[in-house]
This record gives sequence, structure tokens and C-alpha cells, in this order.
Amino acid sequence: MYKIVSSLALTALAAGLAVAYPAHAAGKAQAATVKEAPLRAHLAFLSSDAVEGRGTGQRGGELTVTYLETQSAAIGLQPANNGSYRQPVKIAGVRSLPAKSNLGITAGGQALPLQFGPDWVWGPGDAQADHTLDAELVFVGYGIQAPEEGWDDFKGQDLKGKVLVMMVNDPKPTAAEPKRFNGEGLTYYGRWTYKLEEAARQGAAGVLLIHTDASASYGWSVVQNSWANAERFQLAEGKLGTGLQGWMTDATARKLFAAGGQDLDKLRAAAEDKNFKPVVLNARVKGEARAEVRTLNEFNVAGVVPGTDPKLKDEVVIYSAHWDHMGKQGTEGDTIFNGAVDNASGTAALLAMAQEAVRNPAKRSQMFLWVAAEEQGLLGSAAYAAKPLWPIEKTVANLNLDSLNFVGLVKDVSTPGSERTDLGAMAEATAKSMGLTVAPSRPDLAGGYFRSDHFSFAKAGVPAFSVGAGHGWVKDVEGSRAKQASYRAKYHQVSDEYDPNWDLSGMVQQAQYTLNLGRMVADSPKAPQWKAGDPFGKARTAAK
Repeated sequence: MYKIVSSLALTALAAGLAVAYPAHAAGKAQAATVKEAPLRAHLAFLSSDAVEGRGTGQRGGELTVTYLETQSAAIGLQPANNGSYRQPVKIAGVRSLPAKSNLGITAGGQALPLQFGPDWVWGPGDAQADHTLDAELVFVGYGIQAPEEGWDDFKGQDLKGKVLVMMVNDPKPTAAEPKRFNGEGLTYYGRWTYKLEEAARQGAAGVLLIHTDASASYGWSVVQNSWANAERFQLAEGKLGTGLQGWMTDATARKLFAAGGQDLDKLRAAAEDKNFKPVVLNARVKGEARAEVRTLNEFNVAGVVPGTDPKLKDEVVIYSAHWDHMGKQGTEGDTIFNGAVDNASGTAALLAMAQEAVRNPAKRSQMFLWVAAEEQGLLGSAAYAAKPLWPIEKTVANLNLDSLNFVGLVKDVSTPGSERTDLGAMAEATAKSMGLTVAPSRPDLAGGYFRSDHFSFAKAGVPAFSVGAGHGWVKDVEGSRAKQASYRAKYHQVSDEYDPNWDLSGMVQQAQYTLNLGRMVADSPKAPQWKAGDPFGKARTAAK
């Protein structure tokens, strides 16, 4: 195995160095053309067993970071963090300890018989191991405060020290307001991560989300596996969450509300109206909640191609991709989650793109950013946005790559979310220049825009989206469609492995499109702006 791994590493290193020296010696810029050879070499290494699935807090993660920083140096990127390619991300690993806890709920003066796992799950949101609670439960509907929608579920009530019970998703459209909260599409207010953040802003002691398959878009087993059966990761510094965070099943919620003299269905219906006010439940969360907490440093990796324009070089376009996957798990059989598509593909593509950007700088500076712990909740990109290596107000755009096209050439490209900003028109123009079309937008039913690393930038006010592969296959349409569909069974499984027979022409095409679009942004006299009324544009205004 050692000889094979060494060969892969040397191949990738050679690919990284291959054009760096001649380009600097050539004396004039050439078209920035992404090459398949370096992309394939990086992909093969990053998804090999040698890096053990690039797990957060694991040896494979450290190997990946070392590889990325040495390749960045070989390519010629300048370190983005005061002479270092690394940006530390302090992370807490949390594992709830229900057997050592006595946390429970009383309703109507009676203790509810709740089992951790089957009925509810919980853990700390503030990276602290022990919490003692005796807090009133308050139902706050969807738990949303959205001024642009004229919506406030809290109505100014003092909720400090309370445990808030919330529904996930967001208010449904009505005949009178068919477009409220994006109509059929999900807004960020509907994401469970928003609910946890809002509870902290309200000063609550904790938050419990009511799960249904329909509102969460997945079954209870997904929640149970993440919260009860595995270590969860969260940021260990900055804006932390409430002391208690958790979920309860719909059946548990019904028992709780009924025991306290309330009708859950009636309160759900009331919460669909903007005049809804919080309802104090005749119930309390009491007891001690214990967890095992460890802290560790992970790292984002970042390198810069300085801009050429005396003024515009102070601004930056950021290309990003998450380097992490699920690492090694278990002790028998295949224990390595290689994550070839998710996201060795994006990680490798950024290296191949950076190699070309160094040869052909743009007017604005360009940063290539590999973020940590995306699989744990966008932690690396959130940490970057909280402590950026380049001022946020000088960051004009973020283009993110996650799970690239491994099937073949396409006639179109997917740019979901670009329409929220001027990047939409630029994305169309870039596609046209390459003989491509932009795939029609669809309602974002599952909130996909809020689940990739670009969203950490969007929340900070930076125009951002993830560049996706199209589906207008050039060759063997049915076969290509079937090959793409077959990946669903490999997603987050050990079977997401690199195949040397893959046709990477589509992956190169996607990387080239992203680099071309970034170059258009980097050379444009005017930086892209958010469309009027978009809630994330307000953060940009505040930054300025």
C-alpha cells in the first residue's frame, strides 16, 4: 500500500508543479484553462484510503490539511493568514450521556415517561458538559422573527431562561398570500439551524424542536442517529447556542401538550397566523443534563492570488470547497468513507483552478479556500465568516463547489440562488460564453441553498451560491442519467469511491465554468449586489 500511496502523492505533486514554473518564466499571461491531469491526480489521492476519509478530528483530516497547504505552496498561492495557509477552527465534539443524567419533563404536575432516543434527544449547544435546568416550557410556533414578512412569533415577550418549543419549516403560503415565505420553497427561517440560533438570540435556556417526517423532510431515525448514536460537533467559540438543544417526536409533543391541557393541532393552526403569540405550557424541563465534551482544532486552508489592479486588488473573490468527509467509522469490513464525489471532487477542482489562476491573475484578488467540518454543520465556513482572513466588506463574491459532475459533459449548468444577486446575470453571461445554458430554477423545497458552505458567506452579506452540474448530458443521455442517479445509494456511504474509469470531462467543465465566472466577477468594474429586498443583503449594508 505504501508504494501505491506514494505514487499517487507524487503524481499529484508533479501535476501541481507541472505548469507553475514555466508559467512564471513565460513572461505573459495565457488563458486560464483547467487541466484534467492535475484534477484527476488530486482527486485520486484525496479519495484514497491513505487519507482515511478526511474525518473531522481524525488523522486523515490532518493529512488532508497538510496535503492542501503543501500543494498550495507548490502551485504558487500566497498564504492567506499572516504567512500561514492554515486558519484554526476551534471545534467541540459533544456526546450526550443520558445514563448519567436525570433530565425529564413534567406536564400538568406529572412526569412524562420519556426515553432518550425513541422519544426525544438533547445535548448542549454551548460546548459545556453539565447543565442543571428547571425551566418553563413555552410554545413559540415556528420561532420566527422576520421583519420583511411582517412576522414575529415572540411579540416582545421576555423568554429569557425559558425552554422554547418550536415547529420546524416555515409558515405555509395561503390563497391571500401565495408567496409568503417563498411560497412552496423553504426559506432559512424554516431550517432547524435557524431555530437554534433564534432561541439563543431570545436568551432562552433551551430549545426543543417538534419533529415530523413532512416538516423535517426526513424520518426520526436521522435525528436519532445524529443526536443519540454519534458524536456531534459544534463551534467552541464565538456565538454559541443555548445550554439545551434537542428534538422530540410528534407523538411525544402530543403527550406533552395534552398533559398540560393544550391541543397541539389547534396551536399549530394558530401558529399559521402572524398574530400568533407565545403560549406558556403547563410544563417544565427539570434535572441535570450531562455530556462528554472534547475540544480540538481543525483548520481551514486558504491561499491567495493577488490582484493586478492598484485599487481593485484590495477586494477579493473567494472560491470555496469543503475538504472533510466522514472519516473512519466502525471496526469491521470497509471502515473508510472515502467521499470521492463528496467532496474530494470540489477539493481537487479548487487545486486545479488555483494552478491556472496563479498563471493568469485577475484585477481583483482571488482566494482559494478549503473549509473544514462542513459535514458537521458548515462549521469551517461559519468560523471563517466570523473571523475572515479578508475583510467581509471587501469580499465581493463567494463561489462554492460541492460534489461535482463525475458522469460526463453537459449542455447546461446549475446556479441555484444566483438569482438573489447580480451573480445571476453574470452566471448567464458566463454560460453563454461557453456555449452552455443555465438550468431553469426550481422551488427550493428542501432548503438546499442553506445547506452548503456558500450560505455562511450569504449570511454575512456576501453574494454567494454553489455552482452545480447540469443534467443536459451530451453523450448517452439515458446511461448518463442512470449513472448520476446511482450516486444516491452511495451518498455518505463507504461506496463513494474514486473510479479511475470516470470520464472527468464534465468535472473539468464545471471547474472551468466556476473559474470563468469568478474571473468575470474579479475583472468587473462593479461588484455584484443583492437584489432589493433580499434579507441577506441587509448584512452587506451593515458591513459597509
